[in-house]
Amino acid sequence: MFPSPLAREASLLLEALQAMKLKLVTAESCTGGLIAALFTEIPGASDVLERGFVTYSNASKEECLGVPAALLAEHGAVSEAVARAMAEGALTHSRADIAVAVTGLAGPGGGSAGKPIGLVYVAAARKGVATLHRECRFGGISRSEVRLRAVEAALELVRQILGQP
Repeated sequence: MFPSPLAREASLLLEALQAMKLKLVTAESCTGGLIAALFTEIPGASDVLERGFVTYSNASKEECLGVPAALLAEHGAVSEAVARAMAEGALTHSRADIAVAVTGLAGPGGGSAGKPIGLVYVAAARKGVATLHRECRFGGISRSEVRLRAVEAALELVRQILGQP
């Protein structure tokens, strides 16, 4: 279902989380649950994946993750501030140790000069550690490719917050 390199990376990450006895929560917008789906393709995912939030609408970001309406109004859903709030909110609203959040514009419509198609923000939060963030500009690739590249970026950020190369 997922490209082999991505599945391998997720498997290695799952093993690392298992070894550290850490639970993961996802908060996904433009990826629509792909990160959680990727992990559940791997045997043993139940040891690691605590839950996943698919918060596609602004209202769901507010209700499920506690993202402030004022933050959404000021920065827009596709922003660093909202990605960080999503990750931190996912930690607060779960029993996980680590959260990863993704929000972006997968296209083909909805982009603007300031926020073009392919713009994705990823954030990772961990209890007791500063929240990490990454801005990705994938450019004019397909919707599916933007979403898969966002999943890849999310895995990289989780690895980084774990302190792994």
